[in-house]
Amino acid sequence: MIRFHSLCIYTIILFFLLLPLSGDACTSAIVSADLNPYGRPLLWKHRDTSAIDNKVEYVEGKDGKLSYVALFNAADKKLEEAWMGMNEAGFAIMNTASYNIKDDNVPASEMDKEGVLMSLALSSCHTVDDFRKLLDDYPRPMGVEANFGVIDAHGDGAFFETNNHSYVIYPLSEAPEGILVRTNYSHSGRPDEGYGFIREANANHLLRPYVESKNVTPELLTENLSRSFYHDLKKRDCALDNEKWLIDQDFIPRYKSTATIVIEGCHPIASSESLTPGEMGKEYIMWTGMGYPPCSEIIPVWCAPDGVNETLRGLGANGHSEMGDIVKKRRDDVFELKKGNKDKYINISKLYNKEGTGYVQTLSPANLEVYRTVRGMRGEKLNK
Repeated sequence: MIRFHSLCIYTIILFFLLLPLSGDACTSAIVSADLNPYGRPLLWKHRDTSAIDNKVEYVEGKDGKLSYVALFNAADKKLEEAWMGMNEAGFAIMNTASYNIKDDNVPASEMDKEGVLMSLALSSCHTVDDFRKLLDDYPRPMGVEANFGVIDAHGDGAFFETNNHSYVIYPLSEAPEGILVRTNYSHSGRPDEGYGFIREANANHLLRPYVESKNVTPELLTENLSRSFYHDLKKRDCALDNEKWLIDQDFIPRYKSTATIVIEGCHPIASSESLTPGEMGKEYIMWTGMGYPPCSEIIPVWCAPDGVNETLRGLGANGHSEMGDIVKKRRDDVFELKKGNKDKYINISKLYNKEGTGYVQTLSPANLEVYRTVRGMRGEKLNK
């Protein structure tokens, strides 16, 4: 009995050691302006994290710093850790956690500082190259293991696969098809280590026809990819299986998904003087779906003092956003089991059903109308 008990404890410990050190994951993409029918680059992040309550806030630049708007954890009272955002110069950044490029013994207590680095980048960087210089000068160890995705007003973009001491750049200009996708491993890292291999395959499969037709839009990312239950290992959309319960494993949307956000940049400019900060703030839009993406509503955000809808801001108790709390209740309705592995079983009929009353079926058409309305307001025209 004692020997069996010790073996069980060892197995449990080993299991937890093999898990990622944090609950952060994410699926992401950088899209060139050439693939967007409106001629604007895109930065997409489908956020997965154990910090389930999020908010969006505007941070005013002071003492020579740039103003920016970003996604923060609700508990971040001082707005010190941005998890995706854009600034008044047209620089935008996001990250996905990586689990195959850390090559040192820096303790976990000194890691997970990606949000601090991104806040600094948003307050100081104008271009992709500025971010490269920031990484070059940043004190070591940096306390990060991540794929940082960035774009700027010149239409440039890149993933920086970064650990405590170095980074590898994947420029968007060198991507064969004008798109870069990342989940929770780095392409420059140790082979077959990390997480999100199936999610990355899911994203590439869903994107494929739109990349070929050069029709990758924010709508595609928030309304298709972030609400899809396609599983590349099974080669099918599991939401169409006509089963009530779906096991939550290796889909892009997950129980711990807390947002789907696309930053849509400006038409690439030749000179930084072409647009003033005020004009840049009008050109860039952060299309924000707060909370569990299959149940989220898309709300546009601009980099301006009045550019953040109050339902996204952390004005509630403990810094919660109103929209975050609304969508969390919908998520809990989808994951309706009250005991056992309640966060592992999706009642897919709450999202898609024959009556057409599922959350995705009712919310997505309304979201598409939001896109159409905003595009109409700013006179957006297709390049085609």
